[in-house]
Amino acid sequence: MEQIHYIEAAAGRVQQEFQSLAGQMVSLHGAVSKIRKMSGFAFVLLRTAERTEQCVWEEGVSGFPLELLCEEACVEAEAVVRAEPRAKAGYELCLKSVRVLSAPAQELPFAVGNKEINTSFEKMLDYRPLVLRSEKERAIFRLQACLCRAFREYLEQQGFTEAHTPKLVSEGAEGGANIFRLDYFGRQAYLAQSPQFYKQILTGVFERVYEIGPVFRAEKHDTSRHLNEYTGVDFEMGYISGFEEIMEMETGMLRFAMEYLEQHAGRELALRNVRLPEVGRIPAVRFHEAKELIAAKYHREIADYEDFEPEEERLLGELIRRETGSEFVFVTHYPSSKRPFYAMETPGNPEVTESFDLLFRGLEVTTGGQRIHDYAQQVEKMKRRGMDPESFGSYLMLHKYGAPPHGGLGLGLERFTARLLELENVRQAALFPRDIHRLTP
Repeated sequence: MEQIHYIEAAAGRVQQEFQSLAGQMVSLHGAVSKIRKMSGFAFVLLRTAERTEQCVWEEGVSGFPLELLCEEACVEAEAVVRAEPRAKAGYELCLKSVRVLSAPAQELPFAVGNKEINTSFEKMLDYRPLVLRSEKERAIFRLQACLCRAFREYLEQQGFTEAHTPKLVSEGAEGGANIFRLDYFGRQAYLAQSPQFYKQILTGVFERVYEIGPVFRAEKHDTSRHLNEYTGVDFEMGYISGFEEIMEMETGMLRFAMEYLEQHAGRELALRNVRLPEVGRIPAVRFHEAKELIAAKYHREIADYEDFEPEEERLLGELIRRETGSEFVFVTHYPSSKRPFYAMETPGNPEVTESFDLLFRGLEVTTGGQRIHDYAQQVEKMKRRGMDPESFGSYLMLHKYGAPPHGGLGLGLERFTARLLELENVRQAALFPRDIHRLTP
């Protein structure tokens, strides 16, 4: 039938490297990032998917008027590769012809082709679609994507299965007020605070599972370290002998990821001047001992015996780095009162849990630990906390019908990225950040 036609699989359209093509005509596409006019010629910086190419428009040589171009116009171009030792890349592209695909309808509110964007942080968030075009800003998220590839590759090598769990749920994994409520066809539902319940359930199916996906927290914090939607890197392991196995797995994952970045993201690391941490043996300290250590070393009075203050996290990171050389530290055995109902309590000491946080450069980036797998023990702890086990029937099927000893963790991708790149605000490490003020763009 003449009306039917078939679509072939795409062969790919990756822009090639030009260093070895001196004297040859090449085709490329991108957006005009900057135009620098000189006498009789102009530098035209063309932002492509991979990098910014230095092109040259020359009067009487380029077959079109320079006025055809403007900043942020999307173009297809043909150019001759010319060796140029003075250019950063060692070559430049002499423009021969250009086809303008689109041009901006109005002038940009600020320049995005400069090394730094000269405007306020809030305005940078308001104009996120423009800001992300900046090569330096884009590098943040290329590095973040590379991190995710590294995490996936490592966990797959360790026998984990990737899962995709629901984000619309009937109960909160951690309870409390920090949960978004919504109407679900006349029933109460919530946005998932984490994939916790599902990844626990799946240890009885796959033994080892992981997920990289969105997490929602209705926390009314307005700080440089909080987001209301962020990306969780979660994994859960079955048949563990103790929560230390989870810490060991994370140590291996982070070591692999840093090596992976070094191998696969050199351009972005250099562009952001990233100082990769060494991941050797990560030191560990018990929560209460850490509190006492900080109080003694910095002559601080302990104000809260159940949780860390942000300043205490920073000071502990500083202390550990000075004394061990590590920019990471595991803090273990958090108080039961500060951990969720599914956290396993330490045998012989129910006041603390078999749990941990990982601090990186003075900021908590991971929370994890061993979970309760015994049905009677889990129900008893729920009742002790005033919870109704009947409301958690689907989750408790795991325990009721036999669950392996298991545990896992959740790492905040944006927080980790922010500390890795030493950014001042976690929102800089979110493509389109969601905080208590921001629902657009």
